[in-house]
Amino acid sequence: MSEATLSTDATARIIDGRETAALVKEEVRLRIAQLREETGASPCLAMVLVGEDPASQSYVRMKARDCEQVGIIARDHHLSADVSQEHLDALIDELNADAQVNGILVQMPLPVGLDEEEVVERIDPAKDVDGFHPVSLGRLLRGLPGMRPCTPAGVMALLDQYGIELEGKHAVVVGRSNIVGKPQAILLLERNATVTICHSRTCDLPAVCRTADVLVAAVGHAQMIDASYIKPGATVIDVGINRTEDGTMVGDVDFESARAVAGAITPVPGGVGVMTRALLMRNTVEAFETQQSVGKGA
Repeated sequence: MSEATLSTDATARIIDGRETAALVKEEVRLRIAQLREETGASPCLAMVLVGEDPASQSYVRMKARDCEQVGIIARDHHLSADVSQEHLDALIDELNADAQVNGILVQMPLPVGLDEEEVVERIDPAKDVDGFHPVSLGRLLRGLPGMRPCTPAGVMALLDQYGIELEGKHAVVVGRSNIVGKPQAILLLERNATVTICHSRTCDLPAVCRTADVLVAAVGHAQMIDASYIKPGATVIDVGINRTEDGTMVGDVDFESARAVAGAITPVPGGVGVMTRALLMRNTVEAFETQQSVGKGA
């Protein structure tokens, strides 16, 4: 038996994101019901969509549906693709100042000509439910409480739900984005994993990946990671969402190849993506709780 293959009878345990997301959302729903009794108010999430990108429209619709399921008030703000930076900035300022709005989400990517970094930095960190603001990321780096980026936090929730041991294990993160790769590495490090971050210039990437007890694929390249990248028995978390020419959704991992080697694996769809939305709901209710406490002078 080679290092990268197991018996064809071996198949990885499936880490079910839909099931875990449902548990997170039910927890959020119950928290909101209790908060509504205590405060007479419900959390409110403002979602800003710029342009007509079909994927972005779909994501916003799914997030609005999630809000309805858990009891979050969703406010949609749809702007045309040719909106000016000044107009978009003014809307964010308005939402920052609105005491009824607890979270602000600007759906990315933005149309060409708009400055995404300026938009991210303009959002009030207290309402940064995406966890992208430099203040949020700085608090993560320093180990302080604050908003955590939804996708990496969703990965951690999956690992916890399935009892994946992290302390003393080697975790390899393929991808170094500010949205997933870097914060994912920090969250794993907080749990006493030994973490390696890989990227496009990593020498012999398959060999590095094969050292991982936990492999997180967030590289944005459809089905790039196959069985040759995976240590037998490793946990494989596929963050990628890619569309093939025929419209099929696939991850960064070649699922059929990888599942014969891995010990546990997330599917695409039905893995990390649904967890990202569930953690957005959790972040929104946490923002509401924090703002209610501040408002009471706590």
